[in-house]
Amino acid sequence: MHEDVWWTDLSLEHLAGELARLGTPVSPPTIKQWLADHHFAKRKMAKTLPGGQSPDRNTQFEYIAHLREHYQQAGNPVFSIDTKKKEHLGLLYRAGRVYCQEAFAAFDHDFPSWATGVLIPHGIWDPVRNHGHLNLGLSHDTSAFACDSFRWFWQRSGRWHYPEATSILWLCDAGGSNSSRQHLFKQDLQRLVNDIGVEIRVAHYPSYCSKFNPIERRFFPYVTRACAGVLFDTLETAVNLMRKTRTKTGLTVTVHVMKRSYETGRKVAQTFKDTMKIVFDSLLPQWNYRAVPQFYLRQ
Repeated sequence: MHEDVWWTDLSLEHLAGELARLGTPVSPPTIKQWLADHHFAKRKMAKTLPGGQSPDRNTQFEYIAHLREHYQQAGNPVFSIDTKKKEHLGLLYRAGRVYCQEAFAAFDHDFPSWATGVLIPHGIWDPVRNHGHLNLGLSHDTSAFACDSFRWFWQRSGRWHYPEATSILWLCDAGGSNSSRQHLFKQDLQRLVNDIGVEIRVAHYPSYCSKFNPIERRFFPYVTRACAGVLFDTLETAVNLMRKTRTKTGLTVTVHVMKRSYETGRKVAQTFKDTMKIVFDSLLPQWNYRAVPQFYLRQ
């Protein structure tokens, strides 16, 4: 507890009773007004304390800001990328409220084994177009899934909006399916750029800083809000709810279901480690690097 923060868990009625016992009878409405005058209000905990701190945090943030400005001035695309929290299909409880004639009936326990399926929403947000895309996986959140997600998006949408792109900037967290520490992600990333023929530059946010990835504030919260309080009883229901996500500032959303099954426990090929073509930046190479199509390297 913070010693300089005054708080109480007593209700207005209990406070009134305690004051009356001490010889100062005051009504609950008066106590409520007193509390408001002294800036007391019911507040929930604020999840703002980082679990750790990277010594290179500010340097990386400044570098990411530089890269974003450079790419946007050059007309090259910038995409904020991440996997949203896993969702379950079926009659499992989901937080939120909606107007309805009677409450939706959900299971009294949220056992994942009672679900009829799982959704892995991989998000891609374009800050220039204010457009978000979700690829819904049905198995596991792996590096292959993350790269396949972008491959599908780029081939069917991205390249048509950025036909002159010479490089693509990804803004990612440092962990998860696009972990900065995993060779497997870099192997799948290299295969991706070989397929699409455009280099991808990856800039990872430092550990404990995932909340600063723009997709976490500009896209995912609105998808959550659009789906709040409704059962994901079927895949079609979930897809339709996510597609209707909109904001007054013009956010648009597209959704696609990826039915391929992705295996876990894959190992990186030793030949990739021995001949890796990833180009690491001189500044904080653990977080900043480029995957260049191999036919470019042979020129």
